[in-house]
Amino acid sequence: MRFDLQVIASWIEPESRVLDLGCRTGSLLIHLTQEKSIRGTGIEIDETAAGEAIAKGLSVIHGDIYEEIEDYPDNVFDYVILSQTLQQVYDPEKLIREMLRVGKRCIVSFPNFTHIKNRLQMFLSGRAPVSKELPYEWFNTPNIRVIPIIDFRRFCAGLNIPIVREVALSTHHHDTKGRVIHFLPNLLATFGVFMLGQAEK
Repeated sequence: MRFDLQVIASWIEPESRVLDLGCRTGSLLIHLTQEKSIRGTGIEIDETAAGEAIAKGLSVIHGDIYEEIEDYPDNVFDYVILSQTLQQVYDPEKLIREMLRVGKRCIVSFPNFTHIKNRLQMFLSGRAPVSKELPYEWFNTPNIRVIPIIDFRRFCAGLNIPIVREVALSTHHHDTKGRVIHFLPNLLATFGVFMLGQAEK
């Protein structure tokens, strides 16, 4: 399982109710079900990936996360997870508010655009960075946003959404190993992982 998913899994309390948005083939849900006895549900837009997850015995809905999440009542989940997808979301504020409506906590992970390799690549070549974490060219990328860790903190502060927990990681897109970055995370981390609480009123 990817290193960022291992970190996310370590934050989930046993026997929790979990919704995984963009769950792909369900590797995180399977792990949490087996290791922590969670009650899990997934939403996945890719029909083949959703079919694989369902074939594994998981409760997965084939559909659009923006539409499907609206059908859930308030506070029905303990955790709602969005891993390595935030950079592809059209309306991050709306989706995160919906995640925190249906769940007591939400967890998001995303590639840190301001990692030093991206900065150097842009500075030296003058071109949009391409990396293992952001492997697409500007014209074929599904990513519509670039997210520095420092800007995500500002985004949460502006919405009065408390950051309950955060960690910066150095790992590649599908690697199962990595390390936690404590020094200059906005420069040296390839991914940020955040647990958010419900917005303060």
